[in-house]
Amino acid sequence: MNRKILTITMTLFVALSMILAACAPAATPPPAAATQPPAAATEPPAAVVQPGGVGSGTAMISGGALEQALQGKFKGTTVTMDGPFSSDDQVKFVDSVKAFEAATGITIDYIGGKEFESHIRVSVEGGSPPDIADFPQPGLLGNFVKEGKVVDLSQFLPADYLKKQYKQGWLDMGTMQAPSGPIVAGVWARYNGKSEVWYPKAAFDAAGYKVPTTWDEMMALTDQIAKDGDTAWCIGIESGAATGWAMTDWIEDVMLRTTTPENYDKWVKGELKFDSPEVNNAIDIITKIWFNDAYVFGGRNAIATTNFGDAPKPMFEKPPKCWLHRQGNFITSFFPKGLTPGTDYDFFYLPPIDTQYGSPYLIAGDIYAMFNDRPEVRAVIEFFTRAESLKTWMAAGGALSPHNDQDLSWYGDPMEKKIAGLVLNASTVRFDGSDLMPGAVGSGSFWKAMTAFVSGQVDKATALKEIDDSWPK
Repeated sequence: MNRKILTITMTLFVALSMILAACAPAATPPPAAATQPPAAATEPPAAVVQPGGVGSGTAMISGGALEQALQGKFKGTTVTMDGPFSSDDQVKFVDSVKAFEAATGITIDYIGGKEFESHIRVSVEGGSPPDIADFPQPGLLGNFVKEGKVVDLSQFLPADYLKKQYKQGWLDMGTMQAPSGPIVAGVWARYNGKSEVWYPKAAFDAAGYKVPTTWDEMMALTDQIAKDGDTAWCIGIESGAATGWAMTDWIEDVMLRTTTPENYDKWVKGELKFDSPEVNNAIDIITKIWFNDAYVFGGRNAIATTNFGDAPKPMFEKPPKCWLHRQGNFITSFFPKGLTPGTDYDFFYLPPIDTQYGSPYLIAGDIYAMFNDRPEVRAVIEFFTRAESLKTWMAAGGALSPHNDQDLSWYGDPMEKKIAGLVLNASTVRFDGSDLMPGAVGSGSFWKAMTAFVSGQVDKATALKEIDDSWPK
């Protein structure tokens, strides 16, 4: 990997910027949509903010590792990083850290791949963990935290700084139980939004349909489409050995709209049973759509045999055979080629159900944890708490920033920009529940029992009991 990108000109620029930065304004203020409070008047100014470069945006931690790195104190060091990125994602990650490497002289050596989940365990147990690991499933990170293997980031990332950089929901999800008590186990770096309903915009507008903003309006639209002789919903949960995961996403989204975030957290920990009033209620709301053959393309019987990637395609037939598809933003890669976002398709936010629970957003994403505590590793972690760490990736597409200091103009994809704005204003964010549960449940009994329920092989009570019984004792 060629990282010889420091030049004499860059070095001089960095040095000059350090001198001038104390009096220079931040080049990119937080977006108007962001809801974080302004910085306290007594907070010391950032010492080395570089206009438009690494360190721009919100004030850094005064005297912190990132500030020291930008002063060249860790030049020539290497930070190893492991994670799931491969091929295109790895290229985009490498591009996203080039400016940091150039400004600090720290090399970030990313050694990830598709076998991350298996070899991270081997490396940690063998006593040679990477300095930083990127976990796409917080549950896996939680196991290492319980074993006392993970550095508590609160040792060098103050709580007031983190609250400026992230909404509280992100901080809640990054706090995990270690042998010594709760610690800040990781910082969020990239995510995918899941609370979207996609629709064929050109045909939708031509039909005179209106985007719903409440659950009742969405159900009224569903009824109207049925009266017009079509089925509103495109739904499919077939995914080979992972069949059923798309149903679990629906349940998670509806749980967030019908009960408290605290109950959601208890549910994913096994403290709130599947056979509880809260989970039963969420499933009942979903089956009012799923089990009505007038609402679902192909009817209930087709749901379990329709591949999740094929499910939205009938939206783009002429005329559409279905009109609405709830799925994460990754699903656009399964749409027919040649479609223009914002013209041929668009999405709306899956509406609230009970307004007392606000406007939550379901996400999945990457959380970065630290295994080796050295100053240069601290500097890299602090860099990842800032939206600038994703700026080039946001422009290229494929990364949504969880940071409050992001600028929405950095997004190259209009759909990702729209999702990011919604998440910035969400009342809370929560991670995909099945990914947080023990594997025997989240990617085991939960998927399988819901598939059997949707297929009519078992009733709801039986399915929920099977999941509860599978929870590790």
